[in-house]
Amino acid sequence: MHGLNIWQILWESGFVVKIVLLILVLASVYSWAIIWEKYKQLKLVNEANDKFSDFFRKSNSISDIHKEASENTDSTMGLMFKRGFEELNKIIEKLNQSGKSNFTQHFAAHGFESLERALKAGYNTANEKMDLKVSLLATIGSITPFIGLFGTVWGIIDAFSGLSQGGGSIEAVAPGIAEALVATAVGLAAAIPAVVFYNLFNNQISRINSQMESFSQDFLNLVERTILIKKDQ
Repeated sequence: MHGLNIWQILWESGFVVKIVLLILVLASVYSWAIIWEKYKQLKLVNEANDKFSDFFRKSNSISDIHKEASENTDSTMGLMFKRGFEELNKIIEKLNQSGKSNFTQHFAAHGFESLERALKAGYNTANEKMDLKVSLLATIGSITPFIGLFGTVWGIIDAFSGLSQGGGSIEAVAPGIAEALVATAVGLAAAIPAVVFYNLFNNQISRINSQMESFSQDFLNLVERTILIKKDQ
């Protein structure tokens, strides 16, 4: 008794099942391309944030930190710092033009809302870049099992249609059933990595977001220490 040859089964499968398998293979290839791209990107972001965070903690010069942020383009914290620093410079310029040099009074009256909005804008920009294409992994993980199931159902229908034409032996229907089950297996093979890495990347992005939220408070503390106090002395 000869075993079923998987490649022969695929080659002799029906047109619909072949289209289903092609879609699933393309979805899997695209999924792995996204996984590799996001893995490299998030690795760079984590390394850049660690580097920038160390520099931020050790430096007392806001201009030196801005220079580091400008050079460290992969850091999401650096992006937030640049947005906040640019907004701070605009406020200082406006106060100097109006002849009001008391920064403490200005921020006491208006609060840090403008700086917080600038930091939030940097936060959102960084998130848009990190989230790009991650949702596609969830989509691939959700739909590929159903595409595979469609191929399976179609293959089984095609296999059992042979029974109605008098081909009642197991040898007659086994290739069709095997062909149908291959579609489900390929669908699961495409879906499982996509779901696993979707959850993994979401966890990494959530951790980076928590770091950025903490950094926004550190930035405001830095402004209070190095700008407001010194300007009002």
